[in-house]
Amino acid sequence: MTIQLSNHVLSFSRKLFLSVVTLFLVFSACFMAFQYHREKEYKIEVLNTQLQDYNDRLHEFLFVTNVPDSGLLSKYVKEHAIPDLRVTLIRDDGTVVFDNLQQDLNHFENHRNRSEIKEAMTRGSGYSINRASESLGGEFFYSAKFYPEAGYIIRSALPYNVSLISHLKADSHYVWFTLLVSLVLMFIFYRFTHKLGMSITRLQQFALKADRNEPIDTDMQGAFPKNELGEISQHIIQIYKRLHKTKEDLYIEREKLITHLRISHEGLGVFTHRKKEILVNNLFTQYVNFISDKNLASTEEVFSVPELKPVANFINRSLQSGPTDGEERRMSLDIDKNGRIFAIECIIFQDDSFEISINDVTQEEEQARLKKQLTQNIAHELKTPVSSIQGYLETIINNPNLPRERMMSFLERSYAQSNRLTHLLRDISVLTRMEEAPEMMETETVNLCTIMQNILNEVNMELEEKQIEAHNLLPKELTVQGNASLLYSVFRNLTDNAIAYAGTGITITVRCFREDHRFYYFSFSDTGTGVAPEHLSRLFERFYRVDKGRSRKLGGTGLGLAIVKNAIILHGGNIFAKNNPRGGLEFIFTLSKV
Repeated sequence: MTIQLSNHVLSFSRKLFLSVVTLFLVFSACFMAFQYHREKEYKIEVLNTQLQDYNDRLHEFLFVTNVPDSGLLSKYVKEHAIPDLRVTLIRDDGTVVFDNLQQDLNHFENHRNRSEIKEAMTRGSGYSINRASESLGGEFFYSAKFYPEAGYIIRSALPYNVSLISHLKADSHYVWFTLLVSLVLMFIFYRFTHKLGMSITRLQQFALKADRNEPIDTDMQGAFPKNELGEISQHIIQIYKRLHKTKEDLYIEREKLITHLRISHEGLGVFTHRKKEILVNNLFTQYVNFISDKNLASTEEVFSVPELKPVANFINRSLQSGPTDGEERRMSLDIDKNGRIFAIECIIFQDDSFEISINDVTQEEEQARLKKQLTQNIAHELKTPVSSIQGYLETIINNPNLPRERMMSFLERSYAQSNRLTHLLRDISVLTRMEEAPEMMETETVNLCTIMQNILNEVNMELEEKQIEAHNLLPKELTVQGNASLLYSVFRNLTDNAIAYAGTGITITVRCFREDHRFYYFSFSDTGTGVAPEHLSRLFERFYRVDKGRSRKLGGTGLGLAIVKNAIILHGGNIFAKNNPRGGLEFIFTLSKV
């Protein structure tokens, strides 16, 4: 984008050029006028001096002869006169006694009031330029000198004609010389102001673009003239570009931070020391509304919520007391409201702005409770097979004469309980590994159809025992990227669950009924007895049993479906159970393609 400057406004360089040139021309004109006047006066003075010298010589002549005879005067004037010279002799009373150009003296008026005569009578000598002669007509240059000792005035005059005007005119060569020098200086100054103007114009364009936040041309730096102002302008542009880049980087980082805070899994509010909102994310507003049991019209109302009164009091005290060296102004508070637990933390910064964070720790508290319950369940589940094994072995040890058939029965039961204990420990290990180190799971390309077919081959005898018909409808080339062991556990546990609890003479079907760009959708169903609706939502809980006595009798650990759910979640999917309208239980789950 090219910035167009107004044509009606003179640029700085033009203003500077015109101002200086105007002053220079005025000075030159004054100088030339002064010089012209001075030279003209000099020539007039020279001419006057020549005429005065002639007057002195004429006076000497008269002084020698001692008789102002008209004939002698005329002769002297003819012999010593300057061409066209007029000589007049005037008494000190103003009477003309001689004039070489006028024989009839009666025509002369009294000359006492002539300007040159007055000046001569007063100062001793005087002259008059371009004064008309009343007796002869025409204009003359008069030069008069008063000789008091003789009582007369000698006046010489030259006609003020073209020749005399040209003689008295000042020499014009210096005028032309002055004009030439002026033009040269004006041209040099124009070049200088033009370069200066280019720098200022470029700098002005840069300033306008910077003010409008428009992109700066990459070639702008090279457009400045090679002078000091150009170098300064280039440095300014370089500094601006660095600052602009820093500003863009800070803006990007700021946007990242704001985006992160807005999508953060904790409610966050940042306020000024006057409790005005700086940044509040959506989760903070939701949590505060939940805690206060009402929808707040503005974020600042958070300080009036009764449950948050301790936080407001802490902020007020800290702001009044001010910061203390080495003391961290921080407080924490837990609030239990409507079955949810919130951990609230307030931090006051050095500039007295502060941050309030709200975390919903209900899930963490629930997980802590579940872990405690899990520990109790594990202890209980381990206690049962261990107690059974211990009881059977005690009976054998304490009864050496126990019949062999009875002993073998007890040993078989102990072996079965040890197998159950092994499976239980294995399942606990798998769950722990999935929860605590999911990133350690190795992934590879896994063919799900092959896994399912291998499982059916492994349980073939059990299927025949219970007259169960199994259909593997998975596409032969169906593959996902995942952990082979965990994917095996998914389909094996679902199969074992159906064999153990669905009943006899049923049909098991596994199929992939849909796919999109992200997921495969699976159905694992049986035509068995199904599950009561109140149990469906809890099937995936650890150690949850629909029929505790029957489950233990069938050898289940109570962790199979929990393993299935966690394994599916680790593979980017989800699972839920429902009763099939045609009878039996159906598990619907997804697995991510990536």
